[in-house]
Amino acid sequence: MGVKVALSSALIMLAGATLAAEPAAIQLYRYVDRNGVTVIDRQGVPPEYAGKGYDILSEQGRVIKIVPPAPPAEELHRRAAARLQAQADAKLLRLYSSVADVDRARQRKLSELDGLAAIKRSNLQSLDQQRATLMAQAAEHQRAGRTVPDDLLQRIDALRAEESRLNSELERYAKERQETEASYQADRERLVQLLGK
Repeated sequence: MGVKVALSSALIMLAGATLAAEPAAIQLYRYVDRNGVTVIDRQGVPPEYAGKGYDILSEQGRVIKIVPPAPPAEELHRRAAARLQAQADAKLLRLYSSVADVDRARQRKLSELDGLAAIKRSNLQSLDQQRATLMAQAAEHQRAGRTVPDDLLQRIDALRAEESRLNSELERYAKERQETEASYQADRERLVQLLGK
């Protein structure tokens, strides 16, 4: 039994060695060069011709594989855009099952932005009142012929800086609100098209 196993193993190893020793099948590459001449080459297709398409041949000259020409740049862009649109459509259909879902989501987002803007406006009113109080104190010092204390001027400047920051945030919220409206409107229109299909 042991001799048979050893003999079988030896035969398998010998067959493997024989297969490894056999040369790989030779492939030829057929392409057309810049002069319109058909070239058959063992080395492969030069990069400048590969995009125009070529054939892979057996050693006997039979066609093994036809590599088609690369599509033009416009077609590649069109395919890429179509892939991106398909991905966006799939995402949209995962998010919303109806147009009413889009409307509800838009309203939630806009309400959230409006709430944040309302807080900023309330903070601005509070700062405005504080600044008015401090300005009145500064005016009293000036009317009395006294120099306005530095700490009072610094507090007024700090309030002005904070007001400026809050106004910038309000502008950002207004811009974000417009972008949100536009984005949800685009989603809504696309969903109408998709569900219509």
